[in-house]
Amino acid sequence: MAGFDLGEGARKVFLVGVGAIAAGAEKSQQIIDELVKKGELTVEQGKVLNEELTRKATQAASDTQDAFLRSRMASMTPEEREAYVQKVAAMATEINEQATTVESEVEEVEETPEADAEATDDEAEATEE
Repeated sequence: MAGFDLGEGARKVFLVGVGAIAAGAEKSQQIIDELVKKGELTVEQGKVLNEELTRKATQAASDTQDAFLRSRMASMTPEEREAYVQKVAAMATEINEQATTVESEVEEVEETPEADAEATDDEAEATEE
């Protein structure tokens, strides 16, 4: 088994799964569009069917990701798994901090128009007096 990288193999399997899901979703959308054009489905039925197919494709992608992660972790030693868990936890903390920063910036931007509107109202009142 020289030259075989289990992680690379699992990655390829994952990518094939994602590609198959994407191709299936795209083909499903084409079929729905054709049925709507032919009048065999109403637009509303097509939307509902497309939403259901999208939900199922998303679930399948999530399941594939979980299987990939499980496979990758199963091939690790306990020490490697612990290091991986710590690395992922650090990434999650970093992403959460970035999300908090973005949320704070959005709140500041949302507050600014209100403050500007109040200042404009105060200026208008001062002009009237």
